[in-house]
Amino acid sequence: MLDQHELLTPATVEPLLRGRFGRPYLWSESCPSTQEALRDPSLPEGAVAVTEHQTSGRGRAGRQWEDEAGEALLLSVLLRPPEAAGAPQLSLVCALAVADAVEIVAAVAVEVKWPNDVLAGGEKLAGILLEGHDGAVVCGIGVNVNQTEASLPAEARSPVASLRTLTGRDHDRAALLVELLARLESLYATWLAEGLTPLVPELERRDGLRGREVRIGGVAGVADGVSLDGRLRVRQPDGTTALVASGEVDASG
Repeated sequence: MLDQHELLTPATVEPLLRGRFGRPYLWSESCPSTQEALRDPSLPEGAVAVTEHQTSGRGRAGRQWEDEAGEALLLSVLLRPPEAAGAPQLSLVCALAVADAVEIVAAVAVEVKWPNDVLAGGEKLAGILLEGHDGAVVCGIGVNVNQTEASLPAEARSPVASLRTLTGRDHDRAALLVELLARLESLYATWLAEGLTPLVPELERRDGLRGREVRIGGVAGVADGVSLDGRLRVRQPDGTTALVASGEVDASG
């Protein structure tokens, strides 16, 4: 049974919101996926769905997102970018928002692993999933917050961590949620006005792949940063540079 004082209910979160993101705030104690809660075309940009537990959470490439009720931060945000062509860059915008919020609230240093993961100490702390429909983009975000080693996925594709396993203490999920929404609203506004260009220096500072050997589909080489349009630069053995728009990254080194 979840402690009612620790739930991310509207009564707890709405008084803390600092902008338009999170209005309306759709909360449930359990649902199949917060992605599905934002399918209503009448919802405004900035609508947020939050749950304590997902019964059918999804990650990239159809993988399942596992969680223990009340321990992770599970949310989706409805965005309506004017140009669908720019939508793939949103995963990086969202990753930066998560990274900023984690450092502000939990004082944990984090990196962004192109295109959609947030790492701490080389371990996955958060993941992002973007799904488009009816001209909108639903941005799903999952952050491991108060899981113990025992409650983290035992057979994950790559090593995983939570804020609790990293710091040895519990963290305020409501404070993290509110900060994340505020940072996302600010970074999203910057991206809408100026594109990814002003965010690239921060992406470079947090780059968790630069200098590492990577393989994405048929492209292999050394990761060499993110381009101004959000693609990953890969320096290949023959000296040429490939620009990769999306894909699963296998990294070493």
